[in-house]
Amino acid sequence: MPEHESIKKIDPKMLELLVCPLTKGNLDYDREHNELISKKAKLAYPVREGIPILLPSEARVLE
Repeated sequence: MPEHESIKKIDPKMLELLVCPLTKGNLDYDREHNELISKKAKLAYPVREGIPILLPSEARVLE
């Protein structure tokens, strides 16, 4: 199955409740990369099969 078919949308209500585990700040959804972005921590948390992986060890560092 192609990767784009396995990507599920993030529920907007769930996104309102989620915060960065490090800064407790808001997260923005990047649809293009399928990630949740913490601007304060400069981290991008992956979303796999519709599930946000909010582990700093799994996050990508933003430049």
